[in-house]
Amino acid sequence: MKREKYFLSTLLALLLTVTAFSQEKTMLGAEKLNKYVNYFNSIDDEAVKNFVPNAQAFDFLAANIPLLDCPDEIIEQNYYYRWWSFRKHLVKTPDGFIFTEFIEPVKHGGKHNSISCALGHHIYEGRWLKNNTYLKEYINFWLYKADVGQTKPRFHQFSSWVDDAVYQNYLVKPDANFLKSILPDLDADYEKWEAERKLKSGLFWQHDVKDGMEESVSGSRKDENRRPTISSYMYANAKALVNISTLLGNETLKNKYQVKQDALKNLVQDSLWDSKHLFFKTKLAKTNTLANAREAIGFIPWDFNLPDDKAVYAKAWDQLLDTGGFNAPWGLTTAERREPTFRTRGSGHSCEWDGALWPFATSQTLKGLSNLLVNYKNHGKMTPTVFYNELQKYAKSHTKNGKPYIGEYQDEKNGEWLKGDNPRSSFYNHSTFADLVINDLIGFKPRADDVLEIYPLIPKGKWDWFMLDNISYHDKIITLLWDKTGKKYNKGKGFKIYVDGKLLHKMNSLKPVKVAMN
Repeated sequence: MKREKYFLSTLLALLLTVTAFSQEKTMLGAEKLNKYVNYFNSIDDEAVKNFVPNAQAFDFLAANIPLLDCPDEIIEQNYYYRWWSFRKHLVKTPDGFIFTEFIEPVKHGGKHNSISCALGHHIYEGRWLKNNTYLKEYINFWLYKADVGQTKPRFHQFSSWVDDAVYQNYLVKPDANFLKSILPDLDADYEKWEAERKLKSGLFWQHDVKDGMEESVSGSRKDENRRPTISSYMYANAKALVNISTLLGNETLKNKYQVKQDALKNLVQDSLWDSKHLFFKTKLAKTNTLANAREAIGFIPWDFNLPDDKAVYAKAWDQLLDTGGFNAPWGLTTAERREPTFRTRGSGHSCEWDGALWPFATSQTLKGLSNLLVNYKNHGKMTPTVFYNELQKYAKSHTKNGKPYIGEYQDEKNGEWLKGDNPRSSFYNHSTFADLVINDLIGFKPRADDVLEIYPLIPKGKWDWFMLDNISYHDKIITLLWDKTGKKYNKGKGFKIYVDGKLLHKMNSLKPVKVAMN
């Protein structure tokens, strides 16, 4: 009887989703999505079926995701591939909906094969789904159910920027009542992290494996190192709690977390910045000195706009262009390539973060680069062209045996997936891509007010046209359309913004814009 009720509720949820789509008409249409889904389905043996099997993939995605039409076939195909693979990880459990990291069960997974490592990535990506119920239940799962009945903690098994992600989800799908219901528990969870990982200095420590970044150059599975990761995450969480408390009118919590936010900003800049090598680094517990090597985690402070807008900090990004730094044929490495021990830790270990390419880190670095270009005046050598080229390189890396693929980690020279044919690595849900296209490349910037802000990072002259349609935002459907000549979509020249099918704003060129929706 329980199984019958489970499948009936699953079918009902799917039918409601499809019905919602059938009642709306997108400007772009779903023909291109259908083509991609049919292709992806045709190359998949579907060894694992979760809430939305391949047979229902088109209906689910058509109802839920923003639709993309652009001249870059590499970015476009991977945009749809990542959405197609993302929905594979949506699981309906007795504890509510969750998103898994591994498609196959793994030994270190918690209830329902859940893992908190990529939780922030899942929320950033999933916030663009029209049906936000999945993410709300997923957030509730981690706050209230993940650790129940477990012999060891699961929520804090890995570092997390969950508060930040929760607020970013709110900016796309506002629900103040949901935030109000979980705010006391977010507050308590932050204090728990402080009890577990905060040092007297005010910085946070973490093992590299608990960052999800084991066998790293500067890390250790045992040493309590001061890593730029966790302190940046906790800064972001404090910042989010300031914003949530402000929104809900809780002055006490707002003041409490403003102090924490300001303190962590200063500590990261004062204690983890290497003024000689111009990079944020790990401070080693054994020696109380900064590590020798630059690692991709040194870019993470920009994921949350932590560093001050100074030219000296922007110089860290020069390493993105240097082949002795992080620039490799197949992507951005997790450690600088000039490091003497680069790629020496793979033997005997299941993972290595000492240089190999990890989509987890690549998506973090690209998010940080986007923030630098949009929110800072000091860009150093970074330009939208650098961002575009690295995003495209990231998209190109999603291949194996000539077919679309996303796995755990790759060789930086030849793109070989280093877990081989291990089935657990297929469709590895440990990073973002669609969010980087929507939020960063095309530049849809969610806000708490009713102002639409668009800040494209498409290099000037790179695209003559694109459309991003069916964007579910603030209970409205947004369409962004760029047509340089007016001949692609036959709606006139220029950049146009539509809200619920009605033209809100138009201009001749593709450039940053802010416009009120009302």
